[in-house]
Amino acid sequence: MSPSSTDILWTPRADRIAGAEVTRFQQWLEREKGLRFADYEALWQWSVDDLEGFWRAIVEYFELPLDDWNGPVLSDRRMPGAQWFVGARTNYARQVFRHATDARPAIVFRNEAGERADMSWRTLQDQVAALAQWLRAAGVGPGDRVVAYLPNIPQTIVAFLATVSVGAVWSVCSPDMGAPTVLDRFRQIDPKVLIAVDGYHWGGKRFDRREAVATLLDGLPSVERCVLLPCLERSASADALRGGVLWSEVVSAPAELRIESLPFDHPLWVVYSSGTTGLPKPIVHGHGGIVLEQVKLMRLHNDLGPEDRFHWFSTTGWIMWNCQVGGLLVGATACLYDGNPAWPDYTTLWRFAGEVGVTFLGAGAAFYAACQKAGVEPREVGALGPLRTVGSTGSPLSPESYQWIAKHVGRDVWINPISGGTDFAGAFVGGVPTLPVVVGEMQGRCLGARVEAFSEQGQPVVDEVGELVCTAPMPSMPLYFWNDPGNRRYLDSYFDMYPGIWRHGDWIRITPRGGAIIYGRSDTTINRHGVRMGTSDIYSVVEALPEVLDSLVVDLEYLGRESYMPMFVVLRPGVALDAPLIGRIQSAIRAAASPRHVPDAVFAVAEVPRTLTGKKLELPIKKLLLGQPIDKVVNRDALTNPASLDWFLEFARVHATQTR
Repeated sequence: MSPSSTDILWTPRADRIAGAEVTRFQQWLEREKGLRFADYEALWQWSVDDLEGFWRAIVEYFELPLDDWNGPVLSDRRMPGAQWFVGARTNYARQVFRHATDARPAIVFRNEAGERADMSWRTLQDQVAALAQWLRAAGVGPGDRVVAYLPNIPQTIVAFLATVSVGAVWSVCSPDMGAPTVLDRFRQIDPKVLIAVDGYHWGGKRFDRREAVATLLDGLPSVERCVLLPCLERSASADALRGGVLWSEVVSAPAELRIESLPFDHPLWVVYSSGTTGLPKPIVHGHGGIVLEQVKLMRLHNDLGPEDRFHWFSTTGWIMWNCQVGGLLVGATACLYDGNPAWPDYTTLWRFAGEVGVTFLGAGAAFYAACQKAGVEPREVGALGPLRTVGSTGSPLSPESYQWIAKHVGRDVWINPISGGTDFAGAFVGGVPTLPVVVGEMQGRCLGARVEAFSEQGQPVVDEVGELVCTAPMPSMPLYFWNDPGNRRYLDSYFDMYPGIWRHGDWIRITPRGGAIIYGRSDTTINRHGVRMGTSDIYSVVEALPEVLDSLVVDLEYLGRESYMPMFVVLRPGVALDAPLIGRIQSAIRAAASPRHVPDAVFAVAEVPRTLTGKKLELPIKKLLLGQPIDKVVNRDALTNPASLDWFLEFARVHATQTR
């Protein structure tokens, strides 16, 4: 089904379609495999019906480095437990350094303190080789864990590539995370080496982290060596640290780059769930699966190549940092910005993009909404001529944000929201550069991802909201969770509802034309009087009001009586929550969302609690207001603004006395 002309926000020009990597891939499939597809939907259908043929084609078309492989693509289709490319050997770093060139830099870096750096491929390779040599001399080998407490700077990429080149397993936390939160993660994997900064800049302030580093070392007895990278005090010493050495000492020794050849499913990194309750889940991905998934995503869905300058704003604590580094897998220049994107105001990233010539700019959906609220005019503050694509993820991009990007960033700019997750370090739905962009809708299901919307009866549905499931394995799905006997936590996380089928935890609607709309988390969807609605639908309405900066809504269901649905709003400075404003909020929801989803009450709060990756704390707040103790529903150290919980704790106490 074709979208109506009023829904279409962007249509690719003929030259963009002809030059898109997915077009060249289809031409190659026809020429080399005799496969011809009428449209993208037919290509997607083939890619999920013939998993072996599709992923073999990805390896062959992109000439990915798989040694010693002559067997089947997929030996076992079980989820979890699928066996991909058995016998093959590879290394993430090999795919990166295939693109080394003198023609363009590997990394371009700026930060809010005014530091600037361009790192050539030669320098990147030399520093990776030197650090890898030091790691080997320190006794680090395949399977050992190297952890980092580093911000989004070039040295973090150096440390990552050096770690994986020797076959060690990488894990990183951002230095804005407190030591207890980091220990909850790193203690689970018994690291051998810690690489850390002495501090960082954020929002115009300096944050000294030397005490936190000392706390990490005290809490990680397995760490034998610590590499200190001075970022605040250039004269900082590592002498007081156990096994301490300065960064400059370990990257200056000349060395030949030596990259270990590893099994396809050798652990690459450990990433962590947001961990709103209990210990974060340490998710392990493999070298081969990540290379396949991210090359496919970058080349075919983001249309990135060696001539691109790629920036996705992230801290190192979010999976989008891994995505940013993934641009190096296809030869794109990684454009890093370290600092607060709202300091001194929301023009910061646009000015950065213009200065360094970014061609693809990505950020969380909340960033674009904030820019709109702040009245930012991107093309007035940055020379954005090279910018071709704007990406979004983290939460659903509202229709208003689609319209704002098109109007204020440029009608020729391709808007490319993606939805996936830390869980498999990839995307389930995303962009297709040869298709029109429809307001509020992601363009298609990603190739090789058999994504469906399941009804309550566990049947696939089209043009209805259902559970997002993936009914066939993907190479980048977790190998396992670290220290998870019998795969218990892994099975409970994704396969509890539909055995053998991945349930992602989002509501999705697959449109008749093959696009997709994400409606937020399925475990916080509000079902009132038989009408089910994602919270994102309500937020898009409320946060479109000029007085409202942020919002949170929960539906408190009580056995045998009416549910109670309060809404919490963060208001623009100077605005009071009076009866007329409450009326406007309620009227907007009634008119644009659903009369059944008008909140029973509206309260003003200073902040909406959010996880370290920016997600609203919907389910934990719901559980708290239903009477569960705070320590059972949320880990304060897993929040970006833990003090925001205090208001909700008091509200829960008062609310409990009123509802007994």
